[in-house]
Amino acid sequence: MSKRVTLAQGAELVRNGGVIAYATEAVFGLGCDPDNRDAVMRLLAIKQRPVEKGLILLAADFDQLRPYVDESALSAAQLSRMFDSWPGPFTWVVPAKPGVPDWISGKFDSIAVRVTAHPEAAQLARLFGKPLISTSANLSGQEPGRSVSEVQSCLAGLLDGVVDSTTGAALSPSTIRDALSGEVLRGT
Repeated sequence: MSKRVTLAQGAELVRNGGVIAYATEAVFGLGCDPDNRDAVMRLLAIKQRPVEKGLILLAADFDQLRPYVDESALSAAQLSRMFDSWPGPFTWVVPAKPGVPDWISGKFDSIAVRVTAHPEAAQLARLFGKPLISTSANLSGQEPGRSVSEVQSCLAGLLDGVVDSTTGAALSPSTIRDALSGEVLRGT
């Protein structure tokens, strides 16, 4: 069984290449260091998710996302629309900076980013010092875990730790929108 850990222990596990689960606005997410290829590939193997799909980066604030986002490809109005939705359960697909690894972007020249309103997830990103990978804590095609015990049950022994935290009040995973077009890609 994956052990329960504190926020500080979770950040340390991620810093050392580990894969953890942590609470977000609606469900638990799987997380790791987005710049550690081995950790991301392990996370994808645990989830049984193809690398081509790309992954979400979850951050405490936009400054943490700046190394990954090509801000010059977004207009002031597009940036404003994105900033107005944050912090919150809104993920935006934005142009990726050149050099962003394909294990984050998948087959796309864009990446999905979110500034979370979940206090514990934001604190985890602050303790880690940069964004975390965020993908629902479940095997592909199964329901995402909404509690520590559900995550421990469905992903028993596969994770380095499950942060002892509680999901927010949202009932469904984050809305995903295209920052260039404004189109809703998932959710409402």
